[in-house]
Amino acid sequence: MTGVPTLPEWGFELIYEEGPCFAVLKPGGVLTQGPPGVDSIELRFKRFLKAREGKAGNVYLGVPHRLDRPVSGVLLLARHVRAARRLAEQFEGRTVRKTYWAIVEGRVSPSEGVWSDFHRKTPGEPKAELVPEDHPEGKPAVLRYRVLHCEARRSWLEIELETGRTHQIRVQAAARGHPILGDALYGATSLFGPETVDERQRWIALHARFIAFKHPMTREPVSVTAPLLPPWSGVAPPGAG
Repeated sequence: MTGVPTLPEWGFELIYEEGPCFAVLKPGGVLTQGPPGVDSIELRFKRFLKAREGKAGNVYLGVPHRLDRPVSGVLLLARHVRAARRLAEQFEGRTVRKTYWAIVEGRVSPSEGVWSDFHRKTPGEPKAELVPEDHPEGKPAVLRYRVLHCEARRSWLEIELETGRTHQIRVQAAARGHPILGDALYGATSLFGPETVDERQRWIALHARFIAFKHPMTREPVSVTAPLLPPWSGVAPPGAG
């Protein structure tokens, strides 16, 4: 459609599209979803669809999963209800494979392993915490990690989630003395990403790098890798991209 801005001007990149299924590259500091009128990837993508399709009214957009506001990376979206429901079922059934990259403070040892804890969302606060195994609100939180690169004061991790709890990677890393760069909510002292007046627009060094799932309509396997965005250029090890 003539006059539609290029995708970067919409505040995201479209990195996969097949039928009603989309994957976008979400920047940090932006909500996945928000209240009406509040900036979010959902709102940006709806505006893009309306412009591309020449529609004046509302458009449907399903959001089958979310990324935390300060997190960047690959995010799936769906153009109609059936596709959104089928994608959501895959997330609920834990058949979606998700890999994250994170830069954390300190040297992580051993070089690979499993972090297994019990987790709950902190009552009355926008954060989460680890709790004893016998805590009535505790739920298992499990991830596997591998150190990709290590320096004197930071480690680059590749992480695969086995469970999907609120702020799971952020909480589990911080509890071991390795908060994610930029994540002041969980004790990080190192800054990351662009400086912003609004603290809610800050980034952290956590990136949803890869996702694998079945296309909601064709059932064919799909995998999408999200490239790193510019804020990572000063901290990424050689060869990362």
